[in-house]
Amino acid sequence: MARTRRKLKECFPLVDAVVEIIDARIPVSSRNPELDSLTEEKPRIVVLNKADMADEAATRRWVAHFRRSGAAALALDCKSGQGINGFVPLLRETLRDKLEAWKAKGMANRPIRAMVVGIPNAGKSSFINRMARGGKAKVEDRPGVTRGNQWYVLESGTQLLDTPGVLWPKFEDQQVARHLAYTGAIRDQVLDCEELACGLLALLRRDYGALLAARYKLPEELPEDGWELLCAVGRKRGMLISGGEVDTERAATTVLDEYRGGKIGRITLEWPEEEQA
Repeated sequence: MARTRRKLKECFPLVDAVVEIIDARIPVSSRNPELDSLTEEKPRIVVLNKADMADEAATRRWVAHFRRSGAAALALDCKSGQGINGFVPLLRETLRDKLEAWKAKGMANRPIRAMVVGIPNAGKSSFINRMARGGKAKVEDRPGVTRGNQWYVLESGTQLLDTPGVLWPKFEDQQVARHLAYTGAIRDQVLDCEELACGLLALLRRDYGALLAARYKLPEELPEDGWELLCAVGRKRGMLISGGEVDTERAATTVLDEYRGGKIGRITLEWPEEEQA
Protein backbone atom coordinates (compact mmCIF):
# COMPACT_ATOMS: atom_id res chain seq x y z
CA MET A 1 0.00 0.00 0.00
CA ALA A 2 2.97 2.34 0.59
CA ARG A 3 3.77 2.39 -3.11
CA THR A 4 0.15 3.12 -4.01
CA ARG A 5 0.00 5.91 -1.44
CA ARG A 6 3.10 7.48 -2.91
CA LYS A 7 1.67 7.32 -6.44
CA LEU A 8 -1.57 8.94 -5.34
CA LYS A 9 0.23 11.76 -3.55
CA GLU A 10 2.33 12.45 -6.64
CA CYS A 11 -0.89 12.87 -8.64
CA PHE A 12 -2.80 15.09 -6.21
CA PRO A 13 -1.28 18.44 -7.30
CA LEU A 14 -2.36 17.69 -10.88
CA VAL A 15 -6.04 16.92 -10.30
CA ASP A 16 -9.11 18.83 -9.18
CA ALA A 17 -11.16 15.87 -7.94
CA VAL A 18 -11.02 12.16 -7.16
CA VAL A 19 -13.47 9.69 -8.73
CA GLU A 20 -13.81 6.51 -6.68
CA ILE A 21 -15.33 3.50 -8.47
CA ILE A 22 -17.05 0.96 -6.20
CA ASP A 23 -19.29 -2.09 -6.70
CA ALA A 24 -22.92 -1.15 -5.98
CA ARG A 25 -23.58 -4.68 -4.67
CA ILE A 26 -20.92 -4.35 -1.95
CA PRO A 27 -20.34 -0.62 -1.36
CA VAL A 28 -18.39 -1.20 1.86
CA SER A 29 -16.21 -4.13 0.87
CA SER A 30 -15.29 -2.65 -2.52
CA ARG A 31 -13.76 0.48 -0.95
CA ASN A 32 -10.17 0.74 0.18
CA PRO A 33 -10.40 1.77 3.86
CA GLU A 34 -7.31 3.99 3.53
CA LEU A 35 -8.70 6.03 0.66
CA ASP A 36 -10.63 8.43 2.89
CA SER A 37 -7.50 9.74 4.58
CA LEU A 38 -5.53 9.79 1.34
CA THR A 39 -8.06 11.86 -0.62
CA GLU A 40 -9.66 13.98 2.10
CA GLU A 41 -8.28 17.23 0.66
CA LYS A 42 -9.88 16.72 -2.75
CA PRO A 43 -13.57 16.82 -3.74
CA ARG A 44 -14.74 13.27 -4.40
CA ILE A 45 -17.36 11.58 -6.51
CA VAL A 46 -18.33 8.03 -5.56
CA VAL A 47 -19.47 6.04 -8.60
CA LEU A 48 -21.58 3.00 -7.74
CA ASN A 49 -20.89 0.80 -10.74
CA LYS A 50 -22.83 -2.39 -11.62
CA ALA A 51 -26.01 -0.76 -10.37
CA ASP A 52 -27.96 -2.86 -12.86
CA MET A 53 -27.23 -5.95 -10.72
CA ALA A 54 -27.79 -4.30 -7.34
CA ASP A 55 -31.00 -3.83 -5.37
CA GLU A 56 -32.48 -0.53 -6.61
CA ALA A 57 -33.76 0.47 -3.17
CA ALA A 58 -30.36 -0.21 -1.60
CA THR A 59 -28.55 1.77 -4.28
CA ARG A 60 -30.79 4.80 -3.75
CA ARG A 61 -30.04 4.67 -0.05
CA TRP A 62 -26.31 4.31 -0.65
CA VAL A 63 -26.31 7.34 -2.93
CA ALA A 64 -28.10 9.32 -0.19
CA HIS A 65 -25.67 7.94 2.41
CA PHE A 66 -22.60 9.12 0.50
CA ARG A 67 -24.13 12.51 -0.12
CA ARG A 68 -24.83 12.91 3.60
CA SER A 69 -21.17 12.06 4.26
CA GLY A 70 -20.04 14.91 2.00
CA ALA A 71 -19.25 13.08 -1.25
CA ALA A 72 -21.12 13.40 -4.52
CA ALA A 73 -22.50 10.05 -5.67
CA LEU A 74 -23.78 8.52 -8.87
CA ALA A 75 -25.16 5.06 -9.70
CA LEU A 76 -24.46 3.68 -13.16
CA ASP A 77 -23.63 0.63 -15.24
CA CYS A 78 -20.43 1.01 -17.23
CA LYS A 79 -21.12 -1.99 -19.48
CA SER A 80 -24.42 -0.71 -20.87
CA GLY A 81 -23.67 2.96 -20.35
CA GLN A 82 -26.81 3.49 -18.26
CA GLY A 83 -26.39 6.61 -16.12
CA ILE A 84 -23.01 7.49 -17.63
CA ASN A 85 -24.24 10.80 -19.08
CA GLY A 86 -24.79 12.11 -15.58
CA PHE A 87 -21.12 11.97 -14.67
CA VAL A 88 -19.71 15.13 -16.27
CA PRO A 89 -22.63 17.34 -15.07
CA LEU A 90 -22.17 15.97 -11.55
CA LEU A 91 -18.42 16.61 -11.71
CA ARG A 92 -19.02 20.20 -12.82
CA GLU A 93 -21.59 20.71 -10.07
CA THR A 94 -19.15 19.31 -7.50
CA LEU A 95 -16.50 21.77 -8.68
CA ARG A 96 -18.89 24.69 -9.22
CA ASP A 97 -17.05 27.09 -6.89
CA LYS A 98 -13.72 26.27 -8.48
CA LEU A 99 -15.12 26.74 -11.99
CA GLU A 100 -16.51 30.14 -11.02
CA ALA A 101 -13.13 31.13 -9.59
CA TRP A 102 -11.40 30.08 -12.81
CA LYS A 103 -13.89 32.10 -14.83
CA ALA A 104 -13.26 35.19 -12.71
CA LYS A 105 -9.54 34.82 -13.42
CA GLY A 106 -10.07 34.47 -17.16
CA MET A 107 -9.47 30.71 -17.08
CA ALA A 108 -12.95 29.61 -18.17
CA ASN A 109 -11.50 27.17 -20.71
CA ARG A 110 -9.23 25.39 -18.27
CA PRO A 111 -10.08 21.65 -18.38
CA ILE A 112 -11.22 19.77 -15.31
CA ARG A 113 -8.80 17.02 -14.32
CA ALA A 114 -9.94 14.07 -12.21
CA MET A 115 -8.11 11.04 -10.91
CA VAL A 116 -9.95 7.69 -11.11
CA VAL A 117 -9.30 5.14 -8.35
CA GLY A 118 -10.81 1.80 -7.39
CA ILE A 119 -9.98 -1.74 -6.35
CA PRO A 120 -9.79 -4.56 -8.93
CA ASN A 121 -13.11 -5.77 -10.33
CA ALA A 122 -15.02 -2.67 -9.28
CA GLY A 123 -14.97 -1.43 -12.87
CA LYS A 124 -12.36 1.35 -12.99
CA SER A 125 -11.13 0.36 -16.46
CA SER A 126 -14.68 -0.11 -17.74
CA PHE A 127 -15.59 3.36 -16.51
CA ILE A 128 -12.62 5.01 -18.23
CA ASN A 129 -13.16 3.06 -21.45
CA ARG A 130 -16.84 3.99 -21.50
CA MET A 131 -16.15 7.67 -20.82
CA ALA A 132 -13.30 7.90 -23.35
CA ARG A 133 -15.04 5.92 -26.10
CA GLY A 134 -15.01 7.31 -29.62
CA GLY A 135 -11.32 7.63 -30.43
CA LYS A 136 -10.53 10.37 -27.91
CA ALA A 137 -6.90 11.40 -27.77
CA LYS A 138 -4.75 10.21 -24.93
CA VAL A 139 -2.86 12.99 -23.16
CA GLU A 140 0.85 12.43 -22.82
CA ASP A 141 2.33 11.56 -19.43
CA ARG A 142 2.94 14.74 -17.48
CA PRO A 143 6.05 15.65 -15.48
CA GLY A 144 5.84 14.57 -11.87
CA VAL A 145 3.42 11.72 -12.54
CA THR A 146 4.55 8.18 -11.89
CA ARG A 147 5.44 6.41 -15.12
CA GLY A 148 2.51 4.41 -16.43
CA ASN A 149 -0.22 6.88 -15.46
CA GLN A 150 -2.34 7.79 -18.47
CA TRP A 151 -4.57 10.75 -19.19
CA TYR A 152 -7.73 10.50 -21.31
CA VAL A 153 -9.63 13.42 -22.82
CA LEU A 154 -13.43 13.28 -22.97
CA GLU A 155 -15.68 15.07 -25.45
CA SER A 156 -16.41 17.68 -22.80
CA GLY A 157 -12.70 18.43 -22.50
CA THR A 158 -12.56 16.82 -19.07
CA GLN A 159 -9.38 14.86 -18.48
CA LEU A 160 -9.33 11.59 -16.54
CA LEU A 161 -6.18 10.19 -14.99
CA ASP A 162 -6.02 6.41 -14.85
CA THR A 163 -3.62 5.38 -12.12
CA PRO A 164 -1.93 1.97 -12.12
CA GLY A 165 -1.39 -0.11 -9.04
CA VAL A 166 -3.58 -2.24 -6.82
CA LEU A 167 -5.88 -0.50 -4.38
CA TRP A 168 -6.93 -3.45 -2.23
CA PRO A 169 -8.45 -3.61 1.26
CA LYS A 170 -6.68 -5.33 4.10
CA PHE A 171 -8.70 -8.39 5.01
CA GLU A 172 -8.86 -7.74 8.73
CA ASP A 173 -12.61 -8.24 8.43
CA GLN A 174 -13.35 -11.68 7.00
CA GLN A 175 -16.81 -10.54 5.93
CA VAL A 176 -15.12 -8.12 3.53
CA ALA A 177 -13.12 -11.02 2.07
CA ARG A 178 -16.26 -13.16 1.71
CA HIS A 179 -18.24 -10.43 -0.01
CA LEU A 180 -15.40 -9.76 -2.44
CA ALA A 181 -15.23 -13.50 -3.13
CA TYR A 182 -19.00 -13.74 -3.74
CA THR A 183 -18.77 -11.07 -6.44
CA GLY A 184 -15.69 -12.60 -8.08
CA ALA A 185 -13.13 -10.03 -6.97
CA ILE A 186 -11.01 -12.87 -5.56
CA ARG A 187 -10.04 -15.69 -7.88
CA ASP A 188 -12.06 -18.87 -7.34
CA GLN A 189 -8.91 -20.97 -7.75
CA VAL A 190 -7.75 -19.96 -4.26
CA LEU A 191 -11.14 -20.63 -2.63
CA ASP A 192 -13.35 -23.54 -1.63
CA CYS A 193 -16.24 -22.90 -4.04
CA GLU A 194 -18.66 -25.22 -2.22
CA GLU A 195 -18.08 -23.46 1.09
CA LEU A 196 -18.35 -20.10 -0.65
CA ALA A 197 -21.62 -21.02 -2.36
CA CYS A 198 -23.09 -22.28 0.92
CA GLY A 199 -22.29 -18.97 2.59
CA LEU A 200 -23.83 -17.02 -0.27
CA LEU A 201 -26.97 -19.15 -0.30
CA ALA A 202 -27.45 -18.66 3.43
CA LEU A 203 -27.13 -14.91 2.95
CA LEU A 204 -29.56 -14.89 0.03
CA ARG A 205 -32.04 -17.03 1.96
CA ARG A 206 -32.07 -14.43 4.72
CA ASP A 207 -32.43 -11.32 2.56
CA TYR A 208 -33.68 -12.47 -0.86
CA GLY A 209 -35.43 -15.77 -0.22
CA ALA A 210 -38.19 -15.12 -2.76
CA LEU A 211 -35.69 -14.48 -5.55
CA LEU A 212 -33.73 -17.59 -4.61
CA ALA A 213 -36.84 -19.79 -4.55
CA ALA A 214 -38.04 -18.42 -7.89
CA ARG A 215 -34.70 -18.88 -9.66
CA TYR A 216 -34.23 -22.50 -8.61
CA LYS A 217 -37.91 -23.48 -8.35
CA LEU A 218 -37.60 -24.25 -4.65
CA PRO A 219 -40.45 -24.28 -2.11
CA GLU A 220 -41.15 -21.03 -0.28
CA GLU A 221 -40.02 -22.67 2.98
CA LEU A 222 -36.32 -22.84 2.15
CA PRO A 223 -33.87 -25.06 4.07
CA GLU A 224 -32.06 -23.05 6.73
CA ASP A 225 -28.67 -24.65 6.22
CA GLY A 226 -26.49 -23.47 3.33
CA TRP A 227 -25.35 -27.00 2.48
CA GLU A 228 -28.93 -28.24 2.32
CA LEU A 229 -29.77 -25.32 0.05
CA LEU A 230 -26.86 -26.17 -2.23
CA CYS A 231 -28.02 -29.78 -2.47
CA ALA A 232 -31.58 -28.64 -3.17
CA VAL A 233 -30.34 -26.46 -6.03
CA GLY A 234 -28.30 -29.33 -7.43
CA ARG A 235 -31.24 -31.72 -7.33
CA LYS A 236 -33.56 -29.22 -9.03
CA ARG A 237 -31.02 -28.72 -11.80
CA GLY A 238 -30.46 -32.47 -12.21
CA MET A 239 -26.82 -32.24 -11.16
CA LEU A 240 -26.50 -35.82 -9.96
CA ILE A 241 -23.64 -38.27 -9.99
CA SER A 242 -23.52 -42.05 -9.49
CA GLY A 243 -25.72 -43.24 -6.66
CA GLY A 244 -28.04 -40.27 -7.05
CA GLU A 245 -25.82 -37.96 -5.01
CA VAL A 246 -25.70 -34.27 -5.85
CA ASP A 247 -22.65 -32.95 -7.70
CA THR A 248 -22.17 -30.15 -5.17
CA GLU A 249 -19.08 -28.76 -6.87
CA ARG A 250 -21.02 -28.22 -10.08
CA ALA A 251 -23.97 -26.80 -8.18
CA ALA A 252 -21.69 -24.39 -6.32
CA THR A 253 -20.13 -23.15 -9.56
CA THR A 254 -23.61 -22.62 -11.01
CA VAL A 255 -24.84 -20.64 -8.00
CA LEU A 256 -21.77 -18.38 -7.97
CA ASP A 257 -21.85 -17.81 -11.73
CA GLU A 258 -25.56 -17.02 -11.75
CA TYR A 259 -25.28 -14.63 -8.83
CA ARG A 260 -22.34 -12.81 -10.43
CA GLY A 261 -24.20 -12.63 -13.72
CA GLY A 262 -27.27 -11.11 -12.10
CA LYS A 263 -29.45 -14.08 -13.04
CA ILE A 264 -30.81 -14.65 -9.53
CA GLY A 265 -31.98 -11.05 -9.36
CA ARG A 266 -30.89 -7.59 -8.31
CA ILE A 267 -29.14 -8.19 -5.03
CA THR A 268 -27.15 -5.99 -2.65
CA LEU A 269 -25.16 -7.66 0.11
CA GLU A 270 -24.42 -4.53 2.15
CA TRP A 271 -26.68 -1.69 3.25
CA PRO A 272 -25.86 1.60 5.00
CA GLU A 273 -25.50 1.11 8.75
CA GLU A 274 -28.58 3.20 9.47
CA GLU A 275 -30.59 0.95 7.15
CA GLN A 276 -29.21 -2.23 8.68
CA ALA A 277 -30.16 -1.00 12.10
